[in-house]
Parts: sequence; C-alpha cells; structure tokens
Amino acid sequence: MLRSLSIRNVALIERADLTFSEGLNVLSGETGAGKSVILDSIDFVLGAKADKSMIRSGETECSVRAEFDAGENLRPILEEFDIEADDTIVISRKLTAEGRGSAKVNGCAVTAAMLKTLTSRLVDIHGQSEHFFLLKESNQLRLLDRISDTDREKGDVGILLAERKGILSRLGLLGGDESERSRRLDILRFQIDEIERAALKEGEEEELVALRNKYRDAEKILTELNAARECLSGENGGNECVLGARRALLRIRKYEEYAALADRLENVAAELADIGDAVEGYAEELDLNEGEAERVENRLDEIGTVKKKYGGSVAAALGFLADARTEFALLTDGAAQFEELSSRLSETDEKLYLACVKLTEARKNGAKGFCKRVTDELKTLNIASAKFEVEFDGYTREDVGRATADGLDKIRFLFSANAGEPLKELGKIISGGEMSRFMLAVKAQLSATDGIGTYLFDEIDAGIGGKTAKTVAEKFCKIAESTQLIAVSHLAQIAAAADRQFLIEKREENGRTHTTVRELLGTERRDELARLISGEKSELALRHADELIQTASEYKNSLRRTNPDRA
Repeated sequence: MLRSLSIRNVALIERADLTFSEGLNVLSGETGAGKSVILDSIDFVLGAKADKSMIRSGETECSVRAEFDAGENLRPILEEFDIEADDTIVISRKLTAEGRGSAKVNGCAVTAAMLKTLTSRLVDIHGQSEHFFLLKESNQLRLLDRISDTDREKGDVGILLAERKGILSRLGLLGGDESERSRRLDILRFQIDEIERAALKEGEEEELVALRNKYRDAEKILTELNAARECLSGENGGNECVLGARRALLRIRKYEEYAALADRLENVAAELADIGDAVEGYAEELDLNEGEAERVENRLDEIGTVKKKYGGSVAAALGFLADARTEFALLTDGAAQFEELSSRLSETDEKLYLACVKLTEARKNGAKGFCKRVTDELKTLNIASAKFEVEFDGYTREDVGRATADGLDKIRFLFSANAGEPLKELGKIISGGEMSRFMLAVKAQLSATDGIGTYLFDEIDAGIGGKTAKTVAEKFCKIAESTQLIAVSHLAQIAAAADRQFLIEKREENGRTHTTVRELLGTERRDELARLISGEKSELALRHADELIQTASEYKNSLRRTNPDRA
C-alpha cells in the first residue's frame, strides 16, 4: 500500500506531503483546485511518460517521492533488478527543465521499463480515461484467466506447445515430405561435390597470394637478379676481384699476417661464389616457372568462388561442408525418421487440442460465476436490467496450428444495460457512466485476489448520485477491507465513508497561484461534506453531513464485525 507521497514543484503545487491510511482515502475539492495534479504526480512517480511542462513555473526541476509497504510478491522483482528487498519500497523521480530525468528505487537507479514493471504490482489506476483497458479482447482474456485460476491448464498447454515446436524443428531438418527431401538432397549433393572438388586447405590461399605477387613482379626481380649476378660473377666482378686480392697476398705469405688475410679472402671468395650460384639459380628458376602464374591465378579464382558461395572464408566453407555432409546423411536416412516424427506430431497435436479444450472449459466455468457476480453487483449499482456474458469463438482440431500460450480461445465481453435489448460487444454499447460502474463491479471481484496493494479511482463516480452513490460508497468500503483505495470524488456519500480525507484547495499569494493539500480533521470533514452536498455550510447541509458520516460509520462497523481480522 502507498504510505506517503511527497510532491515538489509540480504544476501549481510548490510543496505537498500526504500520509495515507489503510482502507479508503478520499481527495476532494472544488473543480479546478488541482486534483488532477495529485493524480499526475502519482502517475509520474509510477513511471508514466514525463513532460517538462509539469514543472512549476520559475523552477528548475520537479520531484515526487512515494513510500510503499512491500509485499512478498515484489521480492522476486527486486532481486531480479538487484535492489535490496526491504519492508518498505521508496520510489523517487525527478525531471529537470532541460528534460533530463532520473528514477530510483530504494536508492538504486532504474530505467523507465524497470520502474513500470515494479509499480504495475503496486498500484492499479482507474479513471474514465482508463476504461479502454477492459475493451481490449486480449485484456478481457487475461482478466478471465485471473478469475478462473487457469495456471495449471495454461501450463499444460505451454508444455505441449514446446514439444510441438521441437518436433516441427526436427521435421524441418529432415526437409519436409519426400519430394521436398529429394530436392534438398540434390542441392546438398551439388554443394558437397563443388566444395570437395575445390580441395580447400587452410593456409593454401595465403601461399598462392604470395606466389602471385612474386610472379607479377617477375620482370623486376629477374632484372635485379641478373644485375646482382653480373656484379658477383661477371668480368671484373666481385668474385674475380677477391680472388685477385688473395693471389696478391699469397705472393707475400712468408709474412704471417698477410697469409692470414689470404686465408680469410679464400672464405670470402667461397661465400661469394655460393651467393652467385644461388642468384643464378633463382634467375633460372624464375625463367623456368613463369608459366605457373596462370595456374596460380586460376586456383585463386576457384578458391574465391567457393569462399563467396559458402561463407566468405576457407574456414567457413569447410564448416559448411561438414554441416552439409551431416544433413545429407540425415536426409538420406530421413524417411523412417520423418514417418516417426509425423506420427509424434499428430499425437502431440491431439494432446494439445484436448489441453486447449480443458483450458476453455476452465474459463467457461469461471466465466459463469464471474458473470453472475458482476451482474449482481451492477444491479446494486442501479443498472437493474444489466446482463453480462462472455462469448467464446469455437475452434476445431484443425486449428491447433494457431495455438498460443493462451490456447485457442478468442473471447469478448457482451453487455446489455436495458431490458429487452440484445447483448452486444462491451465497447460498442456501454456508456461512460455505465462503464465506470461496470469497472467497479469487476474490481469488487478482484480486489482480494490480484495482489495489488492500492487502487486509485479517478472520479469514476461521475454522473451518479442518490441511491447509486450510496451503493458505490459501500462498494468502496468493501474493496477497502482488503485493498487500499485512493479515490478522487465529488460525492458526499463517498467522502463520508473515507478512513482519511484530504482537501485540495487553490489560492493566490503574492501574485502567484498555489495548490495545497491537507488532511481534514474533526469538524473540517463535516464542513467539506456540507460543501459537497449543497455548495455551502448551511445548518441543513451540516445535519445531512452528520447523518452521512454516521451511516457510513455504521456500515463499516458492520463489515468489521463480519471480518474480525480487519478490525
């Protein structure tokens, strides 16, 4: 439940601090006083889209802080978001004039998506603009599942859907029926043959590229090799000169130091001769292998073609070949497996169909009681001839292929408010005022079971009065036995039933307009009820206010006597 709300610089509110109670909390005030600002602030802190226009004029930022009691159902979410789970959840959100925002839960920064996931389990907001929720058929189905407790049946459907998906995946690997499998085998056989003919080897392409570059530079290489050969072995070349120097030194070898130099030159001459032979060999080899250039180019083209078709690299093409061989082997022996899997698919489809039927039956059983209870509630809410039913579309065994985690059901809520009028789709026939009461009737059935701690009702009592207003107040009291309610209302009957009441006022001070919020205590509540009744604090209105407070108190006491735990 929402314990407290602190608002700073939101629209006309400079500062407001509200402490809510369990049960029914009512916000009232003159039209235009700023009740919508309170609701916008709650919406903001719960994660609604923010607009910097909500910042109070002249201020640089606005902020809202909300403190909630944390239920056990929230612990898994907090743990998933790595937020410390405590008995209290504190949510704070800010927005600057530059449009930058931030949100924190228990001091930890969270994204907008994380915030909405958490707050959807904390507060359920209902106003006249929220009624479209019940008009969507997908939401109607989810609501019916909550009423019908279909977790087990939906779990069975989910298991069979997963099994069916696995079988279809394996059938896909087998290539479908015999003709499809044959076509796939032909394709695989061609691909395998093409890659095998290429005889790809890791590293070969790099070696060929190096050779190609060498052959492309062959003319320059040969020219330089011949130049080196001439310098080494030609007339007056390096080798001849070294040998001449050695011969000169040998003629004076009787001197030991010159003999040593002659020996060294002998080694140099031998090395130069060896280098010269190598240069000559390279030159001759290049001349002899120029024809290889065309072979290298052709081989690189072949490798490039296979790479382009099968993954972009030699490694990818070899991987493709391995996978193709595996699939080819599987398809070659696929007929027997295909027959077995097809049989299993048929059996699974039959089980899935029966599971969907059971899910439908569970929903229909839940719908009967739900429709009756909602209809009874509507009659007490002054729609005496109300009729409400859930219509189910039919389906057959052949529809199993479109089954989802929700089974095969398509439903719609049908409604009629007037005697003698046929049932029609809810969104096509129900009026705004009727929709408010319809939603209240539904929430009266859900409040004790949906796990949400706070309902916020935004003037869903608009357009009603008299006996119906009294009944709505009593419905609020019943819901408030198990769920905290925060209601914006103009009805004295609802305000009289409040466990805590707040007055929203607008005033001018120093040339600026301010909206303030304060809790009404003692005779202040009586005065506000008189204003709601007659617009002024007359003696008659005050007596009527006393009567409403007394009647509401007696009704709540009667509820507590039947529910001692609440008292």
